[in-house]
Amino acid sequence: MDDSRQTLTPSQTRTVLSGGDFLHLEGTLYATYRTPDFAAAVRLVDAVAADAEALNHHPDVKLGYGAVEFVLTSHDVGGVTERDLRLALRIQELAAEQDAHPTRLVPSRTDIAIDCTDAEAVRPFWRVGLGYLESGPADDIELHDPRGVGPKLWFQHMEIPRTERNRIHLDVYVPVADCEERVADIIDVGGVLLTDEHAPDWWVLADPEGNELCVCSWDA
Repeated sequence: MDDSRQTLTPSQTRTVLSGGDFLHLEGTLYATYRTPDFAAAVRLVDAVAADAEALNHHPDVKLGYGAVEFVLTSHDVGGVTERDLRLALRIQELAAEQDAHPTRLVPSRTDIAIDCTDAEAVRPFWRVGLGYLESGPADDIELHDPRGVGPKLWFQHMEIPRTERNRIHLDVYVPVADCEERVADIIDVGGVLLTDEHAPDWWVLADPEGNELCVCSWDA
């Protein structure tokens, strides 16, 4: 396979991205910038567009007042490739030239998990109620917001219904390097660590009344 089409893991991009503006998250490179005003944000987008055309590789862009978000991925192979790394480094150069400052904010991702014994019976209620669509393989169907705003819903199979605890919990995704700090901060404000047996993939915590939250590792 052409090297430009080979997908790269976070461990393979870490050295190149270290100390820079972009994070490698779930098959994408992600960065946000602050600019003095809207016109400056547009100028940055215009500069990136010109280089993206020259490279024949284009980012997804979200433009706002004094803010620009870039998401890079190679859609043809479903992940990050050398093409994305080259474009990310070029965007960093252009941002510096345009006096745009990286925020290094991590995008928010929170999923809702519903424990159930019969997902086929439960799922239509949530799909219709929320106006969501189904996605994923037949044996692991999830629900997603077609507007791209609401959290994903997934269904965790139980052999025996649980009655001693809530059967809906949240999963929050945090860069793997920040997970332990997030867990410690939750405990500091009254959270209880229920189990870390699955760490560093995820930790299960509960608030003082037993409502659960999983802190999940998001590759960075």
